[in-house]
Amino acid sequence: MKLLLDTHALLWFALSDKQLTDAAGALIMDPRNEVLVSIASYWEIAIKVGLKKYVLSRPYEEFMADVVEKNGFFRLQIEPRHLAVLTDLPFHHRDPFDRLIVAQAIVEQIPILSSDRALDLYPIQRRW
Repeated sequence: MKLLLDTHALLWFALSDKQLTDAAGALIMDPRNEVLVSIASYWEIAIKVGLKKYVLSRPYEEFMADVVEKNGFFRLQIEPRHLAVLTDLPFHHRDPFDRLIVAQAIVEQIPILSSDRALDLYPIQRRW
């Protein structure tokens, strides 16, 4: 199964944060699953590191390479077809990064791994 990680799920996995449920961790680690990370998550993390909302133990590029590439995750590029969905997407969620990840999940028809219940208002599958 393909899974698109919400940014917090990616960070909680990378940082071994206890907020990541055992079930979510098992989905990420299951070798049968293709784990995707949106470029929107790269962007969100970079902004939050720049704003000092996140402090990483190593440089951003090294951190992202370790988390994504060394775990065998795949980057999901932002395509115009993903952005087109945003024009009609209801504002159940105001966070622009989450909205873009939802749009990608809709277009790609894949579930999002997220603890955010607000995403349940969209026509996607949310796993946690």
